[in-house]
Amino acid sequence: MPTKTELSAVRNIGIMAHIDAGKTTLTERILFYTGKSHKIGEVHDGRAQMDWMKQERERGITITAAATTCYWNDFRINIIDTPGHIDFTVEVERSLRVLDGAIAVFCAVGGVEPQSETVWRQSEKYNVPKIAFVNKMDRTGADFYKVLNSIESELGANVIPLQIPVGMEDEFRGVVDLLEMKAYIYEDDSDPRGFTTEEIPADLMESAKKYHHIMVEKAVELDDSLMGKYLESEDKITKEELISAIRKGTITNKIVPLLCGAAYKNKGVRRLLDAITEYLPSPVDLPPVKGTDPENKDAVIERKPDDNEPFTALAFKVQSDPHMGKLVYIRAYSGHIDNGAYIINASKNKKEKIGRILHMHANQREIIPDISAGDIAAVIGLDHTVTGDTLCDPEHPIVLETIEFPASVMSISIKSEGKDELDKLDRALMRLAEEDPTFTVHTDRETDETILSGMGELHLEIIVDRLKHEFGVEVAVGAPKVAYKETILETVTERYKHVKQTGGHGQYADVEMEISPAKPGEGFEFENSITQGAIPREYIPAVEKGVIEAMEKGVLAGFPVVDVKVSLVDGSFHEVDSSEIAFRLAARECFKKAFMKAGPVLLEPYMSLEVVTLKDYIGGVVGHICSKRGKVLGIEARGEQQVISAETPLGEMFGYVSTLRTLSSGRANYTMHFEKYSEVPFATAEKIIEEINEKKNNK
Repeated sequence: MPTKTELSAVRNIGIMAHIDAGKTTLTERILFYTGKSHKIGEVHDGRAQMDWMKQERERGITITAAATTCYWNDFRINIIDTPGHIDFTVEVERSLRVLDGAIAVFCAVGGVEPQSETVWRQSEKYNVPKIAFVNKMDRTGADFYKVLNSIESELGANVIPLQIPVGMEDEFRGVVDLLEMKAYIYEDDSDPRGFTTEEIPADLMESAKKYHHIMVEKAVELDDSLMGKYLESEDKITKEELISAIRKGTITNKIVPLLCGAAYKNKGVRRLLDAITEYLPSPVDLPPVKGTDPENKDAVIERKPDDNEPFTALAFKVQSDPHMGKLVYIRAYSGHIDNGAYIINASKNKKEKIGRILHMHANQREIIPDISAGDIAAVIGLDHTVTGDTLCDPEHPIVLETIEFPASVMSISIKSEGKDELDKLDRALMRLAEEDPTFTVHTDRETDETILSGMGELHLEIIVDRLKHEFGVEVAVGAPKVAYKETILETVTERYKHVKQTGGHGQYADVEMEISPAKPGEGFEFENSITQGAIPREYIPAVEKGVIEAMEKGVLAGFPVVDVKVSLVDGSFHEVDSSEIAFRLAARECFKKAFMKAGPVLLEPYMSLEVVTLKDYIGGVVGHICSKRGKVLGIEARGEQQVISAETPLGEMFGYVSTLRTLSSGRANYTMHFEKYSEVPFATAEKIIEEINEKKNNK
């Protein structure tokens, strides 16, 4: 195994897909074929190497993005296997931020599913080149051509097929390679290395010629010199020229090569490995990474993927290790750093020392002496670093674009018994929150409860499970709560005067503000429209602070206020009695009064719901969705199954897994992810506010 690989032969890739498309199974096959493992680990029996957490093995799902390194034909492939469940979208987001390429895995039966679309959009946000792999070609209902069309129509991708299947469902035997125009046949499922190269079966020759022609046409469109050759004669174009054009188009995100196989049956995996090395970019194929000067945010700095450039890396994941302590996963974009070296965390302006550098294989580790441009590794010793921080050479500081994460939509309350347990709980929660930016913790001062907020029921369930098994903390868990928000529908102007006279100096502040609704997602905007010094400049920040305080605590029902524009239009002050605190209090009360007059409403998280069930159970499933204030958007057939697409309020969907099991005799499954915040109907909002007030009165 080479100790140092040329940068042009390095591939940093992720494997992404909807839950149950077969990502982890595919990764296990890749590890086997590349010699990284000598025995194939299976998800269904809890032996997958990349699913190393206890919770992953029990549930058969990927929860945390696991990294590993393997070698194929002198190429070094750094792989991150990401989760498919929407609750763990943070793992996909941060992985795609640092990867150079990705394998998008699609189930041959399910095709483009909700989370397939989510991860695809995430990859487009970071401009990540992709190869698509249609997996599970051996399953009943598999349809390669339907999946190809849905990737084009639903994801807007320019797909270039490199293979077509030989047979489908239980007759799937192999693939036709459209570049070589040969068939690769896998006769024996029990022999993971066995296949034969044959002539294309006669019944597939017409399809093979059709898709070969489509492949050539799409490839030559990417290269003007090839287009000239093609217009003379298609036969003049060589296989090498096609590979070069397809590689160029993939790297520039103009096309997506498509392959197929059945990872569980060991079919098509080696051809996929060849495609990874042939079409996905190395660090040197991509533009230099850009950042800003910490002292001057307008000054853009570039760093090339070169060991001679100043060291630049991004921390994309923090992991709590029971033996090693805090592990920080970093992607090095430029330069070189050794164990024991000092670097600077430019995001926080803190000096850090590299303790040890590790190459990870899931939760196993290998100590290495250094890290260079293009590497992905874990580092011990970085006390101040969290996800999204930039690490760099102290002499050449740079701040890279950080990673943005979605806000949490659900919370639960927990309580621990005894002071010793409380200390343990605080330490455990601090470590878990450091690992996961979508998990937040705060204390409710009124109830003295600890509130955990996350991306969904499963996310919070896993957190509680980890508290118990990893950190040895037993907690009592309260019922889940929805992260409601408050906003307004109308524009209102309000004036408030805060006057308080005590012995000595009094308090005086007079503010007039206009509050108006902002567009959904725009957040809070404060504008100072004071003229002629009605309120001195030094008190303006106190006014803004008072408004923010009122928004954080909520006005209508105690939930945070969002999407509001506040304009300070007038006011007055007293030479002696005015102070920052007086203006802060006046602004807070003025905002509250204005808010209640401006058409206040509650907002609730709405989820996209997709239920896959048999025809017999459609009536019960649809009826239940409608009874929960849900809206059915459509029903379509997918093989023998029916797919119900709907939008539902999160507050009505707690415990849906049990309900769906009962409605379908255990024969349906669903996926749900956050879509948007929408206004709560008046009657429901009244009920929610009444319940909150009742709880307050009972304390």
